[in-house]
Amino acid sequence: MKDLTKKNILKLKQSSTLVINEKCKKLIKEGKKVYQFGFGQSPFPVPEKIVTKLKDNAHRKEYLPIQGLERLRESISNDLRKKTGISYPKENIIITPGSKEAMLLFHVAFNGEIILSAPSWVSYEPQAIIGRNKVHWIQTSSENNWFPTAKQLEKKINSIRKKNLLFILNSPNNPSGTICKNLKELSAVAKKYNLIVLSDEIYTDLTFCNKYESISQFYPERTIISGGLSKWCGAGGWRVGFFAVPDKLSKLLENIKTLASESYSTVNSPAQFAAVEAYEGDFEDYKNKTKNILRSVGNYVYNHLKSNKVLINPPQGAFYLMPEFPNKKYKNSQKLCETILDETGVAMLPASDFGFNSKKMLTRLCYIDFDGASFLKASQNGSILKDNIIEKYAPNVVEGVQKLSNWAKNL
Repeated sequence: MKDLTKKNILKLKQSSTLVINEKCKKLIKEGKKVYQFGFGQSPFPVPEKIVTKLKDNAHRKEYLPIQGLERLRESISNDLRKKTGISYPKENIIITPGSKEAMLLFHVAFNGEIILSAPSWVSYEPQAIIGRNKVHWIQTSSENNWFPTAKQLEKKINSIRKKNLLFILNSPNNPSGTICKNLKELSAVAKKYNLIVLSDEIYTDLTFCNKYESISQFYPERTIISGGLSKWCGAGGWRVGFFAVPDKLSKLLENIKTLASESYSTVNSPAQFAAVEAYEGDFEDYKNKTKNILRSVGNYVYNHLKSNKVLINPPQGAFYLMPEFPNKKYKNSQKLCETILDETGVAMLPASDFGFNSKKMLTRLCYIDFDGASFLKASQNGSILKDNIIEKYAPNVVEGVQKLSNWAKNL
């Protein structure tokens, strides 16, 4: 029966983030206590004004343009200009059913090879495999915030010697929760070698330092920006994402539009009208409160885990941390995570899912196992929340981290 499936597809397995989510649900249904640190989904409700717009437009059943609702594309263009100072006109933006779908269509269209840095989001490499694009990995270190140095990027480019190369950059990063602090240096290398850069900016509104930085500010001519509503807005299930493409890559955009027309045809119409409100409305208070909660919870986890048995970088954005458990007891990070889940109920993902050698004892921890709606109602903007507030509104996170910390002491 294998002959029915193409060889490149046979190499794939189901997305590990979705698998761990289903596994946790199964264990909970069996009556087991699970601390869900494996699946990266915003814990906060979608802002009420945006939900209202969705309801108001629920009657819309027409197919919208392949490229997406014009006003939504204009709203995204204005938002990007305000944040980056770079112009991506509405004609250069396509709305997709989540930025994940935009990336998949890009890989199907793109004739070239891909440079990824470990750690990278779990779906970058599988999508490249689907598109039959070879992947080249750069191994990073905590000393450079889990991003490649300019020297590493240049060395990798010279070792490949291909004309069409795509470098994917994700900051704040999934799975590390860190931000890239050498964008200017990386952009200089990208420009020198005429790389295409895909800047995955799905988490940029969850940057804890409140300073929005994009590699497009240094290298706009060949940088594609992807984003959407899944993370800052909590609307992952609505599936509204976008690609913003520079003029010099307009042919790629046209090819992506063609693929869109032959696959999903159009993005959910009511959700597109609601998304206009997300980009045009004032949600700074919502963003500031949710960021402060995530920053506070992230710092709590960091402060209660870091030790000589657990190495970890402080949280800088999104809702992830990447603790390392140095030991010689476990043969790989997969076995490490399986044992932690069995013995503590804490569900995490292994470093091997994110491009690292499986023997590297790194894990991804999502610290969002709490009731975001209740926490949001009680939250105030400003300084880091005190431990007693976190203990009240994020008890699963507190208990899970304590179990994990106690377990690590025996390594």
